[in-house]
Amino acid sequence: MKVFEWDGNRKNLLSLLWIYLTVNYIYCDVFTLHLSKYLEAFLSGTVGGMEITEEFLLIFAGIMQIPMIMIVLSRTLKFKVNKYLNIVTGIITTSIQAFTVTMGGTPHYMFFSFFEICTGLLIIYLAVTWKEETAP
Repeated sequence: MKVFEWDGNRKNLLSLLWIYLTVNYIYCDVFTLHLSKYLEAFLSGTVGGMEITEEFLLIFAGIMQIPMIMIVLSRTLKFKVNKYLNIVTGIITTSIQAFTVTMGGTPHYMFFSFFEICTGLLIIYLAVTWKEETAP
């Protein structure tokens, strides 16, 4: 009995994993805003000792563009660039998430982070082990 079915297209799988990762990032942030102490902190402009400025949000927006652009680039780039860009961006996003976990967090944050880090590691693994298909 087959549980999973995959067409063997690594581009599609990587793109799907980037979608999954991005949705986890978004939902974690949305869940955080349901906690009154965090919502109040965001509204006050200081969260965890960090001032939420326009510059901070611009940097954060740039970081969040990485997984979102990889949804498209994983499906459209040629093999060699695709492979190495998935490795590099996978390392960047996974490292950032792993670093933020060291600062602690709520149970839901740690829960989402577990899946985000595992997904990032899977993206890196799939990219590292990706072999170019040769025509028969």
